[in-house]
Amino acid sequence: MSYRNRILFLVLLDSLIVLTAIYFSFTILHPSIESFSYIHLSSSIAVLLLLHHVFASLFKLYNKAWEYASVGEILSIVNAVTLSIIGTILFQLLVGMPIYGRALFTTWTLHVILIGGSRFAWRVYRDRFMKKNAEMKRVLIIGAGQGGTLVARQLFNNPELGLKPVGFIDDDFRKFKLQILGIPVLGTSKGIVDAVEKHKIDKIVIAIPSISKKEIKRIYEECAKTNVKPQIMPNIEEVMLGNVEVSNFRDVEVEDLLGRQPVKLDIDGISEYVSKKTVLVTGAGGSIGSEICRQICKFQPKKIVLVGHGENSIYGIDMELRNLYRDAIEIVPVIGDIQDRTRIFEVMEQHRPDVVYHAAAHKHVPLMEYNPREAVKNNVFGTKNVAEACDTFGVGTFVLISSDKAVNPPNVMGSTKRIAEMVIQGLAEHSKTKFVAVRFGNVLGSRGSVIPLFKKQIQAGGPVTVTHPDMTRYFMTIPEASRLVIQAGSLGRGGEIFVLDMGEPVKIVDLAKNLITLSGYRVEDIGISFSGLRPGEKMFEELLNEKEIHPEPVFPKIFIGKALHEQDEEVRYLLEHFEEMATEDVREFVVNLANRRPSLRFLVGERLVN
Repeated sequence: MSYRNRILFLVLLDSLIVLTAIYFSFTILHPSIESFSYIHLSSSIAVLLLLHHVFASLFKLYNKAWEYASVGEILSIVNAVTLSIIGTILFQLLVGMPIYGRALFTTWTLHVILIGGSRFAWRVYRDRFMKKNAEMKRVLIIGAGQGGTLVARQLFNNPELGLKPVGFIDDDFRKFKLQILGIPVLGTSKGIVDAVEKHKIDKIVIAIPSISKKEIKRIYEECAKTNVKPQIMPNIEEVMLGNVEVSNFRDVEVEDLLGRQPVKLDIDGISEYVSKKTVLVTGAGGSIGSEICRQICKFQPKKIVLVGHGENSIYGIDMELRNLYRDAIEIVPVIGDIQDRTRIFEVMEQHRPDVVYHAAAHKHVPLMEYNPREAVKNNVFGTKNVAEACDTFGVGTFVLISSDKAVNPPNVMGSTKRIAEMVIQGLAEHSKTKFVAVRFGNVLGSRGSVIPLFKKQIQAGGPVTVTHPDMTRYFMTIPEASRLVIQAGSLGRGGEIFVLDMGEPVKIVDLAKNLITLSGYRVEDIGISFSGLRPGEKMFEELLNEKEIHPEPVFPKIFIGKALHEQDEEVRYLLEHFEEMATEDVREFVVNLANRRPSLRFLVGERLVN
């Protein structure tokens, strides 16, 4: 039906309802036709009919989508009808007519019932008869609060989604056996398995906007006992802003199961040192570097310089940021290798950044065991080049992206990261630039991380390869890691190593099991095989060693490590004699140096002499 025909239909329908309501009211209460004047009745009908259409237009009763009607629409009907009756009474008083109070009250009652009934009849018909219930998937909604109600209403109002809510699950015992929008609350989260089996559930939606990571993990573990894959409603803020629909459910991700809440930023502190400033990010095309760029741009820097060696990755983040901040921020893509000292100094001199985030690094542990010289050249000398350029050109803050693998490292990658920390801690003693480092654990979804590998193995049908059944790692999300890096820049005074309280370490085998079930498979179908430790790997990681720990956090969930760099002489020796060292000497030297053990300097010296 066209809009014009729809309006005409509703006007004619309401006119018929008004005439019917007032006719029956007077007929019931005044059965004797002589008991009232035809003139009085006719004029009252005309006035009531006119006023109804006036107030119906004012309250937009002809413009509402009644298939989505709720309490607000009922109030609009009541208001329009009430004002129409009051207006009719005032008319009768003004012209000296007798007031037929009971008849008008009965008219009001019939009017509301018939107008409301005619509107809601369409919704009932649409909900009950136009839906193909046999083809609709049965949905169990976790959470009977505002989020769950919002989801249920959205599913009712959009039958084309093919989803029918049949029950709620809520841990509030007071809601048990209550009905919300006609949907029963079936029990608590402990009864998810029974509810799925009893009500033949096809889909589970977690609809608790305020839910913690710990609660998501607990609920997910219950859902995993069924054959139904759970999903989560979108962020309520995104829904309110109109960015997504309530029904845009997403799959539960590994990030949701980490079991801790993300770090909240000190917005004012970050804005003070980033807003309207020039920011430079090395490794800007990488997983962490690109996310740092995204987060930084939210604070409206004057200029952001994207430095990277790979043109494709720099092109990608450059185009992404330009689409979002083209008119607000000057974005400068720079192709350059941090090992190229001349190029790095040129870039620093040209752009004179206020803040530098150094995210460029080689980070793959087994790969660096085979290529120790490249690890040193990039992670140590590259860091030295960028840091000394910052010192030379008066950069305000330099933040090094370090790793938990820098603590007591048995491998080359971790050792080079620890030596890079030593380099900037040495510079911090005499430089006006604030040099700080940030350590965090494994980053979920970053390039070279275990998650993409596991996903690829699952897609191939398995098995998923885990090195050891007892291996544990700390995990965090890419946005979380990036926020910590940004926050560290505002907290640092020079020489500190910041560490995130990452909660409890996660068993890699448990991570693999969760990823298999999240992908819609059973662990038994995909399988898990154990391949043994790879070169340079540890069974567990540490974030700070005993000598470095400050007991109290300097910011919620952020700890600070004590500055320890008593190996300055050894660091200088490495930097001066690196080119003369054999590959096997490089490996031994950097691992011993990073662990503060007596180095092989003299042994190396003897080899050089011989």
